[in-house]
Parts: sequence; C-alpha cells; structure tokens
Amino acid sequence: MTDDSTDISRLIAGTGKSRSPWLWGAAIAAVLALGGAGWWMTARNSVATVSYDTAAVTRGALTVTVTATGTVQPTTKVDLSSELSGTLVAVGVDYNDKVTKGQELARLDDTKTRAQVANAEASVAAARARVTQAEATATENAATYDLAKQLEKRGVTARRDFISTDAEYRRSQAAVDIARADLTVAEANLELARADLENSVIRAPIDGIVLSRTAEVGQIVASSLNAPVLFTLAGDLAKMDLQVDIDEADIGRIATGNEATFTVDAFPGRSFPARIAQVRYAPETTDNVVTYKAVLTVENPDGLLRPGMTATAAITVASVDDSLIIPNAALRYAPPQTASASRGGSGLLGLIMPRRGPGGPSATADGKSVWVLRDGTPVNIPVTPGETDGRQTAITADGLTQGDAVITDQSVAQ
Repeated sequence: MTDDSTDISRLIAGTGKSRSPWLWGAAIAAVLALGGAGWWMTARNSVATVSYDTAAVTRGALTVTVTATGTVQPTTKVDLSSELSGTLVAVGVDYNDKVTKGQELARLDDTKTRAQVANAEASVAAARARVTQAEATATENAATYDLAKQLEKRGVTARRDFISTDAEYRRSQAAVDIARADLTVAEANLELARADLENSVIRAPIDGIVLSRTAEVGQIVASSLNAPVLFTLAGDLAKMDLQVDIDEADIGRIATGNEATFTVDAFPGRSFPARIAQVRYAPETTDNVVTYKAVLTVENPDGLLRPGMTATAAITVASVDDSLIIPNAALRYAPPQTASASRGGSGLLGLIMPRRGPGGPSATADGKSVWVLRDGTPVNIPVTPGETDGRQTAITADGLTQGDAVITDQSVAQ
C-alpha cells in the first residue's frame, strides 16, 4: 500500500498552489479506500481456517447386496374348473381345508352320464355279438370253400359255382373285420362315457390346501374356454417361492444360488432366509421400467408365511472377508485448488482484483486415491477400489493401515 500512497502524495504535491477543492476530495477518498481495503484483506487472510472431516480406516468383512421386492407364492398352485357342463349337487371342501390327491372336492349331477355309460355298454355287447356272428358265418363259409375247392379240382363242380363260393367266403372274412372294428368303436365310446362319468366328480390333482372356493351346491357350471375357477389349491406350504423383480441395472450381478434374506410386514424385525433357484430371461416392463423375475426358494416349516405376502429381499451378490474398508465419501474427496499468487495485482489493481483465498474450487477426484490427514496435513495415497455396498468400499493400498484418518470433506471458517 506504500506505492499507492506515494503516487497520491505526488499527485497532490504536483498541483502546487493551484490545488482546487475537488482534487482535495478525491485524494481523501482514495486514502480512505486504501486504508479500508487493506484492513479488510488483512482481517480476511488472518482469520480464515480450514477444518477437515475424517473417518477412520477399518478392517473387516463387507457384504454387497441387491435389494428387490416381490411376493411370497406357493411352489405349486392349481386352478380347478369343470370339464363338463352341469349342476353341482355336492361340495365337499371349504377354505383352508387340507386335501389329498384324488380326494373328491365337488360332484356334478351324473344322471345323463350314467345313462350314456349304460348305452355305451349295450353298444359294446351288441358289437361283440356281431363279431361272434360274423366269425361263425366266416367259419361256415371257410368249410364250404374248402369243399368246393376240392370238388373243383376233381372237375365235379362247375367253375361258376366255385367262383360264387369263393366270393361268399371272402365276404364273410370282411364281415368279421367290420364287426371287430365296430366293437373297437363301441369300446372307445364306452371309455368316453366312463370318462365323462368320472369327470362329473371334481377331484384334487395334488396334495395341498384349499386357497379359494367359488363352488356352491346348485351352481350351474358351463364347460368352455372361460369356465369359472371353482377351486384354487396350493401345494405344501412348508416350501414356498418368493418371486421378486430385479432391476435391469442389477441383473448382471444376480445368479442362481445366491443367498438372500427377506422381511415381510407381518413380522417386523424378523428376517427369513432364501436362495435364488431361477432367474428368468423374459423381461417385464412397467411404466417404461424393465425388470426381470427371480424366483427364490423359501422354507416355511412354521407356516408363518402366507401366499401373497409382500416381501423385501436383500440378495447377497458379493462378500469380502478381510479387507481395509473406507467410506465412499473418501474416494469422492479432492482438496480445493490453490490460486496462484500472480492472480492478484499490486496497488489499486490489487484492491480491485485481490488474489483468491481458501475455499476455491475443488480438484476432480478420480476414485483411485484418498487423502489422509497426517500431522494436520493432507497426504494423497493411491488405492485400488474393490467391492462396494454403496456406502463403503473395500480397498487395497500399500500406504494405508487400519486406523488412518481419511478425509471425507472440509469446511472453511472465517
């Protein structure tokens, strides 16, 4: 500030006796400005201090998980309708009933089907009789044919008579084939009628439990492509599936066999183990968000989990047993850039454009080094990042040990 004062003094002295009042005012204002600016910069530079936020380097295990939501479902679930049209005359089970394979659940009126079975049985009996009749005729004609053939060789029978006998014999053989074919058709129709009679009783196809029931006595059931679901059965609920939606950004880390734990709202604070059994390739798009279905197997021996429960799963995709661990903020930290002394001028120009003080823009962190505070001074140490859970990262570094204080942020106090 001495050079500026000298310049002003010379300006004042150079005016001599011709000094005017406006020059005196300008000189006084300049002196006051110089004094105020000098005081401000001296105070600013003297009280600015930098403090660092640090975190200790730890050593231990790190588990990386992917979070997904889904629902608990039975391993096997079957919707039952009726193959026949008719009226329900009996319903034998209700909600939550345990059933065994082949057990009767409901029964249709079987009056018509029983009559159809009786009709088919009569047709089979008639067809068998026709086969017997045709075979007897064929046997008779065969004997007649043999005799006619011998006589024809001896020249006793006319050739015309032998041709007639031969044709009759062949017709009787064909009649046997026709009768046997008719018997096959009749037997097939009997099987169809018996199948319809059997299907008039709706039976459980699996061992399990009744999840839902819409069947009522007197209800008319129509067999069609849109036949109503009468029963929904679930398999053994001691083993269940958890079907979750995996975001496409995480699907590359998910694999069959990954261990997982999940929670449900019904039992807060309790987690259940699971394992991925299948990761499906088919995408599912909802509101332009692509996900992939993963199926996890769940043991449910106590029956606490119920079909349809919403679950939040944490799937373990990677783990580190023993490694140095630092917070991710340490990899994102970089100290502010230091302004060069040439940025600020001297004299009046220096007052107008002073040099930059602490708290300037930060350098760009590359994620491959950290700053460690040692004896109050930041020291840069290269590291090799490994697995991360989003908050912490496992690293390897030669110049870093457990307990070192890595810098995560800083603040400037005036």
